[in-house]
Amino acid sequence: MQRLLDAVAPPRLGSGFRWLIGSSWLTNLGDGLALAAGPLLIEDATGDAALVGLSWMVARLPWLLFGLHSGVVADRFDRRVVVMAANVIRSAVLVVFAATIATGQVNVAVIMGALFVLSCAEVFADTASSTLLPMLVAKKDLGLGNARMVFGFVGLNQLVGPPIGALLFVAGMWVPFAAQAAVILLGVAMVQRIALGTVNGTIPDRSQESVESPRQEIVEGIKWIWANAPVRTLAFAIFFFNITFGGSFAILVVLATERLDLGDFGFGLLIAMSAVGGVVGSVLYQRTEQRIGVVAIMRVGLMVEALTHLVLAVTTTAVIAFVILFFFGVHEAMWGTTSTSIRQAVVPAELQGRVGSVYNVGLHGGLVIGSGLGALLASSVDVTAPYWFGFVGSVVVLGLIWTRLSNIAAAAEAA
Repeated sequence: MQRLLDAVAPPRLGSGFRWLIGSSWLTNLGDGLALAAGPLLIEDATGDAALVGLSWMVARLPWLLFGLHSGVVADRFDRRVVVMAANVIRSAVLVVFAATIATGQVNVAVIMGALFVLSCAEVFADTASSTLLPMLVAKKDLGLGNARMVFGFVGLNQLVGPPIGALLFVAGMWVPFAAQAAVILLGVAMVQRIALGTVNGTIPDRSQESVESPRQEIVEGIKWIWANAPVRTLAFAIFFFNITFGGSFAILVVLATERLDLGDFGFGLLIAMSAVGGVVGSVLYQRTEQRIGVVAIMRVGLMVEALTHLVLAVTTTAVIAFVILFFFGVHEAMWGTTSTSIRQAVVPAELQGRVGSVYNVGLHGGLVIGSGLGALLASSVDVTAPYWFGFVGSVVVLGLIWTRLSNIAAAAEAA
């Protein structure tokens, strides 16, 4: 058991990292339970597929409304306390929500309201949580640390959690949400055990200073990104690649049923295949980084992403779709690990929250824009149009940033 623990979280990373990774994995497992139970609840309560789609928008709206402010909060207050407070709020809302379901008082307004509040709290929890890792491990270990975090997200949130959540939903519609609340509280207890310091720069004590307005602090973070060419390029890449990704994957269920002849179960397996690839990518990340370097990881990965759009645009064979989505999952995990590690290595400690929040707003904003474009193209042209758009857009953006990717990696190494 000790050997397994040392393999997952090497002793050199410290006990704080072990508490952080434990909390992250537990929270991701809890969120994975709701990933399946939430849509099932909406469908059971309404039978309206449009409302299931609306719930997807409601879950991302808080990022657009409060994402930048969450970065200000993370940089202004004790980040560990912010994570704990936000997750305690999530747990309390989930307990009330579960009780509402158990007593038969649930309706569409209650579901959407709970989802919105939970998503708001999650915005602040996620932004502050992303700043903790660079305060606990050395910059040379950020890749390893983020790979372990990605493993928890892909393996537990996307692969393990949803089927368990679906099984718990069968046992009782309120059960997965009560279980999620309990798991999140366990994660809070683990965060409380972290002795927080910083090994990658100091965060100025602002308790005796006149505090700027939130708008001024947001502008400060945006100006820093704009002045730093490698980080600016990375931010634009994440934004535009999520537009192409959102456009294609928003209508993946339509492609799976109309062109690949997959039913509901087959579509679930298609999504699971991407998650399996993500698990493999997170496990192999450290060895891959040591062998080929981060520049090759980014370039090859983005070529895989462009190729994924092309293959899904032309193939009518389910097996080929399964294979390409597996490799896309590998790329997604490695790209996420690489881009996050580079950002954390380059950005000053006192700006981690605000810069990270800009990235997350761009990520979610790109997904929202892309999903709208994908739906429009699929309805006005045909189901393959979003994938051709994704392929052409990915190739164009990759061509624009190809030479700059080496500058991004150089900036991280210089840091």
